[in-house]
Amino acid sequence: MIFLQKQASMFRKKHYTASGSLTALAMRKLLKNRMAMGSVIFIVLLAFVAVLGYLITPDSTPFANQQYLELTTKKPGFTVTMLRVCKNEPQEKTGFFKKMLYGEKTRYQDIPIERYYFEGDKIFVEEYTGLTPNNGEIKSFSLADVLYALPPDSQKIFTAKTTVTFTDIEGKTITEDISSLQQKTETEHIFTKKFLLGSDRFGRDVLSQIMIGTRVSLSVGFISVFISLLVGILLGALAGYFRGWVDNLIMWFINVVWSIPTLLLVIAITFVLGKGFWQIFIAVGLTMWVEVARVVRGQILSIREKEFVEAGVALGFTNTRIIFRHILPNVLAPVIVISAANFASAILIESGLSFLGIGVQPPMPSWGTMIKEHYGYIILDSAYLAIAPGIAIMLTVLAFMLTGNGLRDAMDVKMVNK
Repeated sequence: MIFLQKQASMFRKKHYTASGSLTALAMRKLLKNRMAMGSVIFIVLLAFVAVLGYLITPDSTPFANQQYLELTTKKPGFTVTMLRVCKNEPQEKTGFFKKMLYGEKTRYQDIPIERYYFEGDKIFVEEYTGLTPNNGEIKSFSLADVLYALPPDSQKIFTAKTTVTFTDIEGKTITEDISSLQQKTETEHIFTKKFLLGSDRFGRDVLSQIMIGTRVSLSVGFISVFISLLVGILLGALAGYFRGWVDNLIMWFINVVWSIPTLLLVIAITFVLGKGFWQIFIAVGLTMWVEVARVVRGQILSIREKEFVEAGVALGFTNTRIIFRHILPNVLAPVIVISAANFASAILIESGLSFLGIGVQPPMPSWGTMIKEHYGYIILDSAYLAIAPGIAIMLTVLAFMLTGNGLRDAMDVKMVNK
């Protein structure tokens, strides 16, 4: 009798303590998985980069497409002195959210220079060539033209050789000391620019391209997985719940789609829909629903025979209510796990399509497009141009796979108490 009481006490402690909730136990198990939690943190950081976008990129122009033809294929960590010259055109203000989503058209022209000096109201610069010695062309710019947007017919008036009076593009008359113009130019319009990951063959900042490419990859993954869940859960639920000829018809369609190579099917859909950013979402999403449908169907076939489903039928609940309110919530765990794996697959497929030239189109940056444009540099001394986006793809896919594995282990009822 005492032995039975001890066993019952142990059973209660093991299964009915405050920590006995399956959700709490699964969460605790996931938090103990360092690889999975590290991957989750990495994915969260990628999401912040994708959302903030142009607000945090070194190049905030649309598509991070500011080109410096004098600075092509420079090594990571390359630095150069720049002269920033104001463009002689009306200055348009860009809102916070518009800049975050689409970038901001630059109001300046940045000129790489080797050295500079002032003479009166002019600045003389030697353009950067990258040669040794540099031997760049010497050019001169009016200080007023560097600092302000001026109309084409602007006339400068000197007073006692120490001040300059001019009219800007908005019609305002400005008078400033030459020494003040020189100081403003040196402190505000001459700066050192650093390319942390180097520059590509068009002189664009590689780091900015990769950061904006993060938005493309995560967007494709998210929307593609969303489309696959809509189609897969619907067809899987219908097949598993109604069985019979409905199940046979849907399974026949699933097997047909399953038999077609994924990349070939995506390419075929892309040719029908056309090339472009939004077409990729639909093409990838319509090829990833099959596995979701099979998992949902298998889960519903086992849950359909449970007592609570039979009770719902006896109470006169509609099939729609039984499926969506009582059965589907019980199959979400495996669906969440498979969604993480599909997210990684979507990123790989998008990168492959962009590499083939039928995915995201230039000038929109994409990791696959970056590899396509620079894979020839792998055998040269600029292999980083293709390796950098390749590492970004590898780390992102690995993070989603490790997250999926962690979710699978955490939600496994057989392992939840281990």
